[in-house]
Amino acid sequence: MDEAPALRVRRVPREQEHRPYFFLSYAHTPRYGTGGPDPDMWGERLFRDLSGHVMAMTDLPAGAPAGFMDREIRSGEGWSERLGEVLGSCRAFVPLFSPRYFASEICGKEWYAFAQRAIYHQAKSNRPAEAIVPVLWVPMPPEQLPGPAERLQFNHRAFGDRYVTDGLYGLIKLRIFAEEYERAVYELAKRIVSVADTARLAPGNPVDYLQAPSAFGRPSGGARPMQVTVVAPTRHDLPDGRASDYYGTQPQDWNPYYPDSARPLAYVAQDLMRSLNYQATVSSFDHESRSDLSQPPTQPEILLVDRWALEDEECRARLAAFDAQPQPWVSVVVPWNRDDPQSRVAEPELMQKLERTMPHQMRQGRAADRAAARGVPSMEAFGQILPLVVESVAQEYLRHARVFPPAPELRHPRLQGPMAEYGTTQHIPRRAEETEDS
Repeated sequence: MDEAPALRVRRVPREQEHRPYFFLSYAHTPRYGTGGPDPDMWGERLFRDLSGHVMAMTDLPAGAPAGFMDREIRSGEGWSERLGEVLGSCRAFVPLFSPRYFASEICGKEWYAFAQRAIYHQAKSNRPAEAIVPVLWVPMPPEQLPGPAERLQFNHRAFGDRYVTDGLYGLIKLRIFAEEYERAVYELAKRIVSVADTARLAPGNPVDYLQAPSAFGRPSGGARPMQVTVVAPTRHDLPDGRASDYYGTQPQDWNPYYPDSARPLAYVAQDLMRSLNYQATVSSFDHESRSDLSQPPTQPEILLVDRWALEDEECRARLAAFDAQPQPWVSVVVPWNRDDPQSRVAEPELMQKLERTMPHQMRQGRAADRAAARGVPSMEAFGQILPLVVESVAQEYLRHARVFPPAPELRHPRLQGPMAEYGTTQHIPRRAEETEDS
């Protein structure tokens, strides 16, 4: 018999002592009838058991929270601020998968708020932070999972075969599975500690939980399309005097928030959209073949514009032609690094050029669209405003896209000839194979 691996104690830096190891995200279950037991008591038991294991596996000091569960605060004053604080500081996110979970807007908001932190972490360090540890509360077929959950690479069988077939709820409810429950929870606690140690997700600013969108989007049968188009120079065709630190060999390499960010912004945007259940495609304005504007659009679009690109006369002409025909399913977002000294000095002049070149795009859409077109000063501000702009262009796309009429109703054929006098099919003999089977 193989020996169990030795349990390693995770030492916690002093400045992180009071950060919860995990955030337990779950969907509240309504009571069945009146006066019955609280159905969420089983989730609370799981939370207590996990917390006990995590305390044993780490050197968290007395009084420090091992995890967080919003058992008591959703109905209290300031609950959204408290949720935002914990989602901005916890080390790992533990969602309890169930049909009710993925139908919950609150759970979708929690997922997106945490996923946004992981995206920022990768943007700043160029190192992915996989810090979501999913749990099967009840069994969930893969085809019922929304995109952000389906894409997680996670081996549930490490927690036991019975866990896979019945979920933790089944194990916790049935006494005959008590041993399987204890094993699954113990393995889950080890996974939480390991993920937190490996990902080392830095704490962020408190999340504006009420403004966060749901990561699960709207029920649509799959990821929705979105185009991300970059208008930016490369390091080989920069305006005179412009620093090359923010550019690469192609427009998609543009990284306006350097050195705070180590990744091109278009791919950060792609990750943020993916966490909203969109399938985003990235291309450059120079190489993107524009569709016939007299035809309905094929997908919504976000145009990421570097104002420095307007120093090129040919680019200005192409943008002006693009702006000449209204396209409400396209929105302009202008990332603008407030810590970039060259951009600060040139901002008034380049802003005027953009307004003269694209007057319609700069003024169309909702307040969020117009704010994004005036300039987004930081990575965090970009992450906050992008979901609002994405939702705006997605709705405009649905308004202007080609509408396909519903399929014609299929009617049963009417009998002709000798059998027509019966007026119904109930007197027709069954097929030969049906007669033989019976």
